[in-house]
Amino acid sequence: MIRKSSAVWTGDGPHGSGALTMQSGVFQDQPYSFKTRFESQDGKAGTNPEELLGAAHAGCFAMALAFALGQAGHGPERLAVIANVHFVKADRGFVIEKIDLDLRANVPGLDESAFLEIAEAAKRDCPISKALAATPIALSATLE
Repeated sequence: MIRKSSAVWTGDGPHGSGALTMQSGVFQDQPYSFKTRFESQDGKAGTNPEELLGAAHAGCFAMALAFALGQAGHGPERLAVIANVHFVKADRGFVIEKIDLDLRANVPGLDESAFLEIAEAAKRDCPISKALAATPIALSATLE
């Protein structure tokens, strides 16, 4: 299976702009630029690669956890995940310093200890976490 996404960029870094397209059609020529990536702190001016990475990671982790909980006999009612991607300026340009996954879960009949164990395993085993193995990933998990 291959999933395709594309980027087209015109102009130089600070003044140019680009467009992102996804095979699924969810994004079709979605604009991004220096401003949307580095200046728009509220994220309202457009998307950026780090935001997309965070969405992919949150979605992958939530699905991996849903499968793991189901296999343990405790299908979740709701899993809400926020991925905070820490994008910082370093000596040699910008880096993703770390990712914090913030999980709030409603899983009837499961004690907190088992929940935390399953959540940590899902964080470790989801394909996006594996792809980001060089990046520290922290999990804050709350069973509601």
